[in-house]
Amino acid sequence: MDWRYSTRVEGFPMNVSVVVPVKNEEGNVLELHREIAVAMRSTGRSFEIIFVDDGSTDATFSLLKQCAAEDACCRVLKLRRNYGQTVAMKAGIDAAVGAVIVTLDGDRQNDPADIPEMLRKLDEGYDVVLGVRTVRQDALLHRRLPSIIANRLFSMVSGVKCSDLGCALKAIRASFLTDIELYGEMHRYLAVLLQHAGARCAEVRTNHRPRVSGRTKYGLDRTMRVLLDLLVVKYRLQWFNSPMRLFGSFGAASLLLSFAAAFGTVFMKLRGTDMTGNPLLLLTVMAAFAALQLFSLGILGEVCARVYFHASRRTGYVVAEQLNSSDEDSGSL
Repeated sequence: MDWRYSTRVEGFPMNVSVVVPVKNEEGNVLELHREIAVAMRSTGRSFEIIFVDDGSTDATFSLLKQCAAEDACCRVLKLRRNYGQTVAMKAGIDAAVGAVIVTLDGDRQNDPADIPEMLRKLDEGYDVVLGVRTVRQDALLHRRLPSIIANRLFSMVSGVKCSDLGCALKAIRASFLTDIELYGEMHRYLAVLLQHAGARCAEVRTNHRPRVSGRTKYGLDRTMRVLLDLLVVKYRLQWFNSPMRLFGSFGAASLLLSFAAAFGTVFMKLRGTDMTGNPLLLLTVMAAFAALQLFSLGILGEVCARVYFHASRRTGYVVAEQLNSSDEDSGSL
């Protein structure tokens, strides 16, 4: 096993970190570790493999300890309990020291042999390379069909075209992950969050293999959580910096509706119409209160956004490059 100690040298910067969240994958982790090591060794780059055990109840962690003992490039994080795939992936990303971070699932359906091609694509000047599963090896009803619907809906709502939203195999420059917040099922929307951060993205067709061991953790209930998180992504991308644009628009519409209903109420009253049971007066009052509440939510949202940016010391922008910066001799006369 000459792949064990081949690519981690003390004192030299790490080039690639491969992050793999796993849960109850005792039948897959040993072979997956070998496949990743072989694929990464073929690139000639320094690398580390980070397995994140997300609360496994089988022998997964014991086998990962074996991998870590035999391979100096293999690091293992064991979470105290099951937090979910997104949090496990975030833990691995936070622990990674590589300039490039590669993520993939721990069920061996993503093929590590595709990683070298993705890294070569990254070298062409892209910031993110996304895997696209060409031939899905999953059940149609509860995996492929929900994925197709989610991809179409995602493109419609976000305006970002993404061929395969659910493919976990990605290669990302670590500098773009610094300010990305991952929670819920947000790892699935990593592509659009990175594009929103200014990353240049490319796609690479990848091999998708059938699961040979263990049980899938995906189902229709998870699809529903993914769709709900889509609403959060839409809000974050379009209205997070200025919530009043969203709530103020609905508030203005409610206020116009209230004025229209009030005008109709007065007009009908002046014509002598019997107003008993007429809904326009009630609509006037309800729409006015709705407008007041929506404007109030917009103001509260603006305050919360400002507090968030101030407390987290975020500026709302990222500088890609500086020329003649103030801490250098500008050469001015």
